[in-house]
Order: sequence, then C-alpha cells, then structure tokens
Amino acid sequence: MQFGEMETQQLLQRAREGEAEAFCALAQAHEQRLFQQALALCRNPATADDLAADTLIEAWKSIGRFDGSCRFSTWLYAILLHRHQKLVRQQRSRPVPLSTLPVSEADAGEQLLERLPDPQPLSPDVLARTDDDARLREAVQALPEKHRQVVQLRFFEEAALPEIAAALGLSVGTVKSRLHHALEKLRKMKTIVNLLNPPGDT
Repeated sequence: MQFGEMETQQLLQRAREGEAEAFCALAQAHEQRLFQQALALCRNPATADDLAADTLIEAWKSIGRFDGSCRFSTWLYAILLHRHQKLVRQQRSRPVPLSTLPVSEADAGEQLLERLPDPQPLSPDVLARTDDDARLREAVQALPEKHRQVVQLRFFEEAALPEIAAALGLSVGTVKSRLHHALEKLRKMKTIVNLLNPPGDT
C-alpha cells in the first residue's frame, strides 16, 4: 500500500501525536522495502526479518523526533543502518530480543508488530542479487562506518544530500566531504573499478 504525499503527512502527524494505527499504516507501506534493505545488509532472511522489525520498533519509539526534514523512508533506512552497525560491533547475528527489553518497551513492541500483517513472500528474483551488486555491497561494507552510511543512503536509498544530512544529523558540507572520500576509497578497490566507472561512463 502506497500513500500520496498529503496522506503520508497526515499519517505522520497523527503518528507523532501517539496514534499507533497511523504509524502501523506507514510501517505497512514500507516494511517490504525495509526487509529487502535489511536482507541486502545481512544476507540472512531470519536476521533481516528481525532487523526490520527492530527498526520499526525503534522508529515508533522515536517518531516524535521525526521533523520531516527528510523522507520517512530515508529516516527509516538511517535507523536500519544504525541498528545493523550495532549488531556488527557487538558481533551478534540477531538483534536484541524483545524479552530482554524493559517490560513496558517489550509490550509496546509486541503490540506494534501484532498489528502488522504477515509480509508477503519475496519472489526469487527479489531474493537473488547479481554478482555486481553483491561485489559492490561487499566493498561498501569494508568502508569506515561514517563513509559507509553516506554511500548507502545516497546510492541504495537514493537520498538527496540534504536528506542524508538531516537523517544523520550532519551538515550538507560534511556529507559531501564524506561521500567524496568514500568514493575515492571505492575507486581504489580494483575489483569494483568497472562498477563505479562502466565503459562509456563520463
């Protein structure tokens, strides 16, 4: 389900005011893409499902701080990147189970997820990534976190520079600098030179 800009803004306003039904409508509209993004990051369907759910719970807890300076999808993706990086740093394969959260937070998370319909199964062509895509994502994962975030938001989420700045709490100048350095690092990786500079590209 997709919403027009006006309806999306109305749902966001209601969600910021604490209306769970409004947030669930937004979550339902984005959950499939969020799962695909999570799957691209962790390459494990079960872990991706947990990561996407954890991202939605975090978004619901933080929705009051969403100020509309970037797209809701970009904001969600920034949260997803943060949650995934937290998993990587702690060397875990799964996000924190709801059972380990304080009772009030666990209950809120469970209630939110219960309202969401079961996600539709992905088709084989969605689950399968090309070799080039896999190689590029592997190269991006090798970047320092501050560089990896801007590349992922710019090229995988297709966010504009001001949106990236808003989502990460940075200035546009800082985003430009990090993106420049990230692309320079990627171009030095011989295995992906042709992916960044395909034949005939100017």
